[in-house]
Amino acid sequence: MYDTLTLTTDARGVARLALNRPEKHNALDAAMIDELTHAATALGTDPAVRVVVLAGAGTSFCAGGDLGWMRAQIAADAQTRAAGARALAMMLNALNLCPKPLIGRVHGNAFGGGIGMMSVCDVAIAADTAHFGLTETRLGLIPATIGPYVLARMGEAMARRVFMSARLFGAGEAVTLGLAARAVPPADLDAAVEAEVAPYLSCAPGAVAEAKALARRLGPPIGEAEIEASIAALVTRWESPEAAEGIAAFFDRRKPGWG
Repeated sequence: MYDTLTLTTDARGVARLALNRPEKHNALDAAMIDELTHAATALGTDPAVRVVVLAGAGTSFCAGGDLGWMRAQIAADAQTRAAGARALAMMLNALNLCPKPLIGRVHGNAFGGGIGMMSVCDVAIAADTAHFGLTETRLGLIPATIGPYVLARMGEAMARRVFMSARLFGAGEAVTLGLAARAVPPADLDAAVEAEVAPYLSCAPGAVAEAKALARRLGPPIGEAEIEASIAALVTRWESPEAAEGIAAFFDRRKPGWG
């Protein structure tokens, strides 16, 4: 059904949605963005699905945005850039609005957009060997479309510790920041995820969906204004000389001008 994802649902109604570009560390490209948007909508409207587990194939959970895709956005015309930024923003919004509980299984590194993917989960469980980072500014970019969800998850004070510096941090700090609920040894990761999944199977599905919607409504606002601001911020940054230099330096395997 999907080229960049795998999706299975067990007899209990627990769906496992896995990012499946392991050779690219599950970096988000146009195809994966489109397929995740479709999957979020399909799972949210499937009455047989009670809970969704979001995972990644291979050694990483999600390395963020595919830099080849980003380079294409930078080189594109304004209309194409805007469409690319909007597709990314609306994918995150679709996952955030999914009425089913979304549990993140983070077994490896999560950078940039991977942090955004964790932040739209209702709870994320991380392997204690995983590493994390909002690495965008190292490339002349900013964590724009993921920003509303990262700030909602961490809170502004916590987010500002890691939002702009691009420094990497471990699973223990991810828990302190509120990004992950727990950090466990890799061998215990599936059991820890199951412990989050199981209680939902005793709950009324409609009540769970309405409670989640109420939590979103009462929490930090992530509406049209916030999403549009994040799209505009990403497009502006894609158009900057720093972004062009940062992406070029990555592919040239050299330090950027500010390095």
